[in-house]
Amino acid sequence: MNNLFVKALKNGFDMTKEDATALAQTVQKVFRGSKEVEDMSLHKDVRSIFNDLHQKNLLYLRREELNEKGKFIRKYYWSFNNDGIRTEAYRKPIKESPYEIYKKIPENAWLIHSSNT
Repeated sequence: MNNLFVKALKNGFDMTKEDATALAQTVQKVFRGSKEVEDMSLHKDVRSIFNDLHQKNLLYLRREELNEKGKFIRKYYWSFNNDGIRTEAYRKPIKESPYEIYKKIPENAWLIHSSNT
C-alpha cells in the first residue's frame, strides 16, 4: 500500500515524489501497523494533516459514542480509505490552461468591473 499511498498523495496534493514519500512515511509511523488510530492520541499538527487527507478522501474518520458513568463521550478514530487511495492514485491529472479561470468568471462581473474603472 505504501507505493499506492505515495502516488495518491502525489496526485492529490500535486507533490513531488520525495515529499509524498516523506508524508506517507510520517502517516504510516503514526498508524504503527494498526488499522485505526484514536484521534486524541494525535499531535495537533498530525491531526491537521489527517484532516487534509480526509478532505481528499484518503482517510476515514469514524465516530464512536460511549456512555460512561452517565456521560456521553465521543471518540474519533482515523483509518485508511483504501478505495479513495486507489481512486486518487490512478486518477489522470487534468491539464488546465492557467487562463481557464477567466472563462469561469460570469460575464456580468466583467461588465461591472469595466464600468468601475
